[in-house]
Amino acid sequence: MVILETAIQSLADNGVDFVIVGGVAIKIHSSAYVTLDLDFCYSRTQENLSKIVSALSGFNPRPRDFPKELPYFFDERTLQNATNFTFETDIGDIDLLGEVAGVGTYTEVEKSSVVFEIYGRDVRVLSIGALIDAKRAAGRTKDLLVLPELEALREVLSDEED
Repeated sequence: MVILETAIQSLADNGVDFVIVGGVAIKIHSSAYVTLDLDFCYSRTQENLSKIVSALSGFNPRPRDFPKELPYFFDERTLQNATNFTFETDIGDIDLLGEVAGVGTYTEVEKSSVVFEIYGRDVRVLSIGALIDAKRAAGRTKDLLVLPELEALREVLSDEED
């Protein structure tokens, strides 16, 4: 998927502190889950907000369903004024989450992540256990439907470690 490779490489190459969460994280853990967007939790430091702007501005992010005729400025100030964003970009949908329900802020999310090599970059991905917590906390039907598969994956992986 072009969105994943392009976005992940840009975020990593710009030194952004982020953790992949949501459907892409589920997929990375070997699930059959299908997703069309990239969700990541990010550090809200001023330095990291600047890095996010550098990493993503070339893809022209705009809030999803935001009227095309209205101007939108993607900059550090915009990112300071809210916590969670759902963007459409030239490469696909990207969601920025300052916190993840059931897990916490970036600090807690980072502690609940594991490192994978993705597209030649070391990238943090939310652990299966934390994904289960997040999906339970979200409580949406689509989140609850993936829980049995995540729980089975956790069991298989824990059996392999024994």
